[in-house]
Amino acid sequence: MRLYLLALNPTDSVTEGFLPAATRLGLDVTVLTDQPDAHRRMYPDVEILECDVRDFRAVITRISTHHRPDAVFTNSDHLQTQAALAAAYFGLPGKDWRAALRTKDKAEMRRRLAAAGVDSVWSTEITEPSALDAPYPCVVKPREGVASEDVVLVAGPEELATHSKEILDRRPGTVLVVEEFLPGELFTLETLGDGRVRHVLGGFHTELSPPPYFIEERLVFVPAHPEPVVAQVLAQLDALGVGFGACHTEFVVHEGRARIIEVNYRAIGDQCDLLLARLLGIPLFEHILRTHLGEPLPADLDARSDGAARLEYACADRAGTLTAAPAATELAVDGVHLTYRPLRDVGERHELYRTNRDYLGVLRAVGTDQPTVDRVSADFLAAQRWEIQP
Repeated sequence: MRLYLLALNPTDSVTEGFLPAATRLGLDVTVLTDQPDAHRRMYPDVEILECDVRDFRAVITRISTHHRPDAVFTNSDHLQTQAALAAAYFGLPGKDWRAALRTKDKAEMRRRLAAAGVDSVWSTEITEPSALDAPYPCVVKPREGVASEDVVLVAGPEELATHSKEILDRRPGTVLVVEEFLPGELFTLETLGDGRVRHVLGGFHTELSPPPYFIEERLVFVPAHPEPVVAQVLAQLDALGVGFGACHTEFVVHEGRARIIEVNYRAIGDQCDLLLARLLGIPLFEHILRTHLGEPLPADLDARSDGAARLEYACADRAGTLTAAPAATELAVDGVHLTYRPLRDVGERHELYRTNRDYLGVLRAVGTDQPTVDRVSADFLAAQRWEIQP
């Protein structure tokens, strides 16, 4: 059976998760990408074909002139609609392209939720620097952005005009969404469905950098959110048409009310998916691929329920060259399995992005007791050293 996997840049989710899972399932894999050289360096034994994957017509043409497909899949935020359209064209299982578009387009998501009567958020779109009459504080962000890039909290019209000009100068042609700030604690809900059943895999409590930016610095696993909270989030996902494959939903809870911040219609990234697979003790990546092959999910995933986990990012606080950093490490301490992976090479120079592109490394910690997981993680990070020279 042949799996076509659409990708932009290489990611840990594909390299360490989906490609090994495809091998275990005995699938023949063809990666379609607009960055073929980068992928060939990462996995030279996988078939890589160059393709303008942002254009669904190019994807369909590339597949139809190659081998017959059994599944078309992507874990990229940017390519969900294209993969869904290609899967539908070839009569294969996949996401509803309309749901993929609604979740990618943050303005359309707000309109859809409001029309369904499940949530209403003040929101508008701008294409040029603007000082709007809006309910401040507001959040300004690219309509189809990812990873908190160019997401900024603004206190008034002058700040909105300043930040929107900065973003649009860097990203000409971008459409920005300005929406009211939603107060509350930030969480995630991780789901997996096959269009018939939907499993809730738990979620995370996310700690962010200080405002005005929204960099995810730490995530702590939440085995089960309160049932009323889960019900509210699932109702909003239903309104968007989300229910096939993996989905990573970010939401806030304030005074018992759950409100979606954004929906990433894919598996959670930045190595959280790798942590989740180990924590739950399930073949997570295989399950996701099987849904795209048309196989039903089991009624019970037989996931572990005694796990505790924490994921923490070492983050650059200035621009410059990384001159010292810890190497990749894997060890067990007091019953906690620690995995540290560098995300930036020593010798690399970077600007300060105020997004996850500022991450220097990531620590994954899995155990069965949260206080122990927290202590072991803190001790490990305190013993490490990262140095950045101007």
